[in-house]
Amino acid sequence: MNTIAPVELPKAYRLLNHGPTVLVSARHAGVSNVMAAAWACALDFMPPKLTVVLDKATRTRALVENSGVFVIQVPTAAQAQLTHRVGNRSLAEAPDKLAEAGVELFDMPGHDLPFVAGCSAWLACRLIPEPHNQQTYDLFIAEVVGAWADTRAFSNGHWQFEQADPALRSLHYVAGGQFYLTGESCVVKVD
Repeated sequence: MNTIAPVELPKAYRLLNHGPTVLVSARHAGVSNVMAAAWACALDFMPPKLTVVLDKATRTRALVENSGVFVIQVPTAAQAQLTHRVGNRSLAEAPDKLAEAGVELFDMPGHDLPFVAGCSAWLACRLIPEPHNQQTYDLFIAEVVGAWADTRAFSNGHWQFEQADPALRSLHYVAGGQFYLTGESCVVKVD
């Protein structure tokens, strides 16, 4: 059963606006990598844009800079160990990093990018080069060119964590291996 469905680009920001830890994946010259990032943020609606901080020391950053494309994905509670592992191991030091962490990659039609299986959302991104921001602040800006979500957790343009399996909740990294999970909804009356 395929539970992955496209998300309308004007609503892609909703996949990130609750501030989850994300996985960043990229591929260049036959090398794929995945890293965790706690600092990713929706930036604009149309065209949809986002920001992410990628440290100079990471292999993923070099792949992003060389290819000009990458994927931001929202890992689930079931992927907490995987997320921590890819966030704390370098591909330069551990060539089998992805296999050791249990990362399974898949392709999305029309995109030459490595997507991480098991996540609850995926955003295919095209880098908007801003050399000053990238060098000075490690801050990358990208346009979202495709978005998808697992319909068990996100449907009708909204997260459905209250009805979804708790294993599909998103992660929020604190430090020292500690995550919080997205919790209950609190809806206010709109006048």
